[in-house]
Amino acid sequence: MFFTITLVIVLEMINTAIEATIDVTANYYHPLAKIAKNVAAGAVLISAINAVIVGYLLFFDRLKPISNTVLFKIKQSDITVVFICLILVIIATVIIKAVYGEGTPLKGGMPSGHSALAFAAATAISLFIQDLLIITLVYFLAFLVAQSRVEGKIHSLYETIVGALLGILITIFIFKLLS
Repeated sequence: MFFTITLVIVLEMINTAIEATIDVTANYYHPLAKIAKNVAAGAVLISAINAVIVGYLLFFDRLKPISNTVLFKIKQSDITVVFICLILVIIATVIIKAVYGEGTPLKGGMPSGHSALAFAAATAISLFIQDLLIITLVYFLAFLVAQSRVEGKIHSLYETIVGALLGILITIFIFKLLS
């Protein structure tokens, strides 16, 4: 455990050194500088994930009763499931936008985060409520959110459709997993 924690700290120091060196040598934007900074930050992220996994494996026996209790309580809470769905949709959207390198996490790019969240919320509501009128209305509102992103020329039709599908699929998956 000590080694994994030390590895995270050392890689963070190397990341800082790389970023500072690039900032000193290149006072303008360069795509290779961006790649170098992103790779160094990615190394820190991977080492941090590794540290969490190693810690969990080392302390699994002690964490198992706590994990089971927490998972049981999460499964019993409908609002928590909706919250988890929305958080995961946001995280997935930001990750996909970073992969595509278009727009910013909150504006433009692939996929539409507004559409993803609107359709995730509509799907969650439709999984709780059996009234067809309410389900129709919430999906209509989600459609209006997606349509406003296209009309505002913030997203293309394709980006809003992908966002909608992302929100629907993640929500259904989480509800099936935790229900």
